[in-house]
Amino acid sequence: MEKLTNKEEEVMQALWKLKKAFVKEVLAEMPNTKLHYNTVSTIVRKLEKKDFIGHEAFGNTHRYYPLISKEAYSSYFMKNASQKFFDNSYKKMVSFFAKEEKISAEELREILEIIESKK
Repeated sequence: MEKLTNKEEEVMQALWKLKKAFVKEVLAEMPNTKLHYNTVSTIVRKLEKKDFIGHEAFGNTHRYYPLISKEAYSSYFMKNASQKFFDNSYKKMVSFFAKEEKISAEELREILEIIESKK
Protein backbone atom coordinates (compact mmCIF):
# COMPACT_ATOMS: atom_id res chain seq x y z
CA MET A 1 0.00 0.00 0.00
CA GLU A 2 1.18 3.51 -0.65
CA LYS A 3 0.52 6.90 0.90
CA LEU A 4 -2.12 8.85 -0.98
CA THR A 5 -1.93 12.51 -1.92
CA ASN A 6 -4.15 14.96 -0.02
CA LYS A 7 -6.60 15.14 -2.94
CA GLU A 8 -6.69 11.36 -3.26
CA GLU A 9 -7.42 11.11 0.47
CA GLU A 10 -10.28 13.63 0.07
CA VAL A 11 -11.81 11.50 -2.67
CA MET A 12 -11.35 8.33 -0.63
CA GLN A 13 -12.97 9.98 2.43
CA ALA A 14 -16.03 10.75 0.30
CA LEU A 15 -16.11 7.26 -1.18
CA TRP A 16 -15.71 5.58 2.21
CA LYS A 17 -18.68 7.58 3.44
CA LEU A 18 -20.82 6.88 0.37
CA LYS A 19 -19.71 3.25 -0.03
CA LYS A 20 -20.66 3.26 -3.76
CA ALA A 21 -20.91 6.38 -5.91
CA PHE A 22 -20.66 7.95 -9.32
CA VAL A 23 -18.08 10.73 -9.78
CA LYS A 24 -20.79 13.43 -9.53
CA GLU A 25 -21.88 11.99 -6.15
CA VAL A 26 -18.27 11.92 -4.91
CA LEU A 27 -17.91 15.57 -5.93
CA ALA A 28 -21.19 16.47 -4.19
CA GLU A 29 -19.84 14.85 -0.99
CA MET A 30 -16.86 17.24 -1.13
CA PRO A 31 -18.61 20.64 -0.74
CA ASN A 32 -15.50 22.48 0.49
CA THR A 33 -13.38 21.52 -2.50
CA LYS A 34 -12.69 23.67 -5.52
CA LEU A 35 -12.02 20.63 -7.67
CA HIS A 36 -13.86 20.28 -10.97
CA TYR A 37 -15.67 17.18 -12.17
CA ASN A 38 -12.88 16.26 -14.62
CA THR A 39 -10.24 16.56 -11.88
CA VAL A 40 -12.18 14.28 -9.55
CA SER A 41 -12.70 11.84 -12.42
CA THR A 42 -8.94 11.80 -13.06
CA ILE A 43 -8.21 11.22 -9.35
CA VAL A 44 -10.74 8.38 -9.30
CA ARG A 45 -9.04 6.69 -12.27
CA LYS A 46 -5.64 7.06 -10.56
CA LEU A 47 -7.05 5.50 -7.40
CA GLU A 48 -8.39 2.64 -9.48
CA LYS A 49 -4.94 2.07 -11.03
CA LYS A 50 -3.49 2.01 -7.50
CA ASP A 51 -6.09 -0.67 -6.56
CA PHE A 52 -7.75 1.52 -3.93
CA ILE A 53 -11.11 1.47 -5.71
CA GLY A 54 -13.04 -0.67 -8.16
CA HIS A 55 -16.02 0.02 -10.38
CA GLU A 56 -19.26 -1.36 -11.75
CA ALA A 57 -20.09 -0.40 -15.34
CA PHE A 58 -23.52 0.97 -16.23
CA GLY A 59 -23.28 1.56 -19.96
CA ASN A 60 -20.83 4.42 -20.47
CA THR A 61 -20.71 5.39 -16.81
CA HIS A 62 -19.12 3.78 -13.78
CA ARG A 63 -20.07 3.52 -10.14
CA TYR A 64 -17.01 3.32 -7.90
CA TYR A 65 -16.48 1.60 -4.56
CA PRO A 66 -13.53 1.27 -2.15
CA LEU A 67 -11.35 -1.83 -2.30
CA ILE A 68 -9.31 -0.68 0.71
CA SER A 69 -11.23 0.01 3.92
CA LYS A 70 -10.78 3.23 5.84
CA GLU A 71 -9.57 1.18 8.80
CA ALA A 72 -6.90 -0.62 6.74
CA TYR A 73 -5.62 2.67 5.30
CA SER A 74 -5.69 4.34 8.73
CA SER A 75 -3.68 1.47 10.21
CA TYR A 76 -1.12 1.70 7.40
CA PHE A 77 -0.92 5.50 7.71
CA MET A 78 -0.45 5.43 11.50
CA LYS A 79 2.19 2.68 11.34
CA ASN A 80 4.03 4.66 8.68
CA ALA A 81 3.84 7.88 10.74
CA SER A 82 5.04 6.02 13.82
CA GLN A 83 8.05 4.67 11.93
CA LYS A 84 8.91 7.95 10.21
CA PHE A 85 8.46 10.40 13.07
CA PHE A 86 8.44 8.48 16.36
CA ASP A 87 11.10 5.76 15.98
CA ASN A 88 8.32 3.16 15.70
CA SER A 89 7.19 4.00 19.25
CA TYR A 90 3.51 4.54 19.94
CA LYS A 91 4.52 5.77 23.39
CA LYS A 92 6.48 8.60 21.76
CA MET A 93 3.54 9.29 19.47
CA VAL A 94 1.04 9.58 22.32
CA SER A 95 3.53 11.66 24.34
CA PHE A 96 3.84 14.03 21.40
CA PHE A 97 0.08 14.57 21.31
CA ALA A 98 -0.04 15.01 25.08
CA LYS A 99 2.73 17.64 24.98
CA GLU A 100 0.97 19.44 22.12
CA GLU A 101 -2.23 19.37 24.21
CA LYS A 102 -4.04 17.48 21.45
CA ILE A 103 -5.15 14.77 23.86
CA SER A 104 -6.60 15.27 27.31
CA ALA A 105 -5.97 13.37 30.53
CA GLU A 106 -9.54 12.09 30.34
CA GLU A 107 -8.94 10.75 26.82
CA LEU A 108 -5.73 9.08 28.02
CA ARG A 109 -7.68 7.42 30.84
CA GLU A 110 -10.20 6.14 28.28
CA ILE A 111 -7.33 4.73 26.20
CA LEU A 112 -5.92 3.01 29.30
CA GLU A 113 -9.32 1.46 29.97
CA ILE A 114 -9.41 0.10 26.41
CA ILE A 115 -5.92 -1.35 26.85
CA GLU A 116 -6.78 -2.88 30.23
CA SER A 117 -10.00 -4.41 28.90
CA LYS A 118 -7.98 -6.23 26.17
CA LYS A 119 -5.91 -8.12 28.75
